Amino acid sequence: MSATLSKDASAARHAQILEAARWCFLNFGFSKTSLEDIARRAGISRSLLYRSFKDKEHLFVCVFEDLLMSGMPAARAAAEGRGSRAERLLGVCQAVLLRPWAEMAGAPMAREFRDACSRLSPEVAAQQRGEILQCVDDILEDTFASQVFLVALEGFLADQPSADELGRRVAVLVERFADFQPDRRA
Repeated sequence: MSATLSKDASAARHAQILEAARWCFLNFGFSKTSLEDIARRAGISRSLLYRSFKDKEHLFVCVFEDLLMSGMPAARAAAEGRGSRAERLLGVCQAVLLRPWAEMAGAPMAREFRDACSRLSPEVAAQQRGEILQCVDDILEDTFASQVFLVALEGFLADQPSADELGRRVAVLVERFADFQPDRRA
């Protein structure tokens, strides 16, 4: 019998580790989370954890990337899909902001997590921002209006709102932009 995992089992273990690490980082913070904490929460040995991730910082960046980028396929599908402009904008926001924030909101170290992630992996944050901007621009068909929409979304997180409060804010923003008409003069 082979000691190697199937591709599906390996992907499931990777996801299990990322979920355990995300919980630890959000609840204990980066500096107070040990690889032993993560391994214990994931139900694996620390040596097995080191086979997938070279160190805690690498694991932290992978958690951040997973959290941010996992919603992009759904965001692209919402942007390109059927439905009103409001439904499509809300679908993008649900995929890339509301779902991840619901996982983070209320966690003791959520602010530190967000700040540290952006600092440790600015390229991932920039990639996600660019992809969200493209999704919104596909809907609004106006780059400047899309940038305004995105800046407003980013500002909604400044005071660490609850997931419900963030949802209400996004609904108001989407409602305001749903009737936006791009300037076709050129």
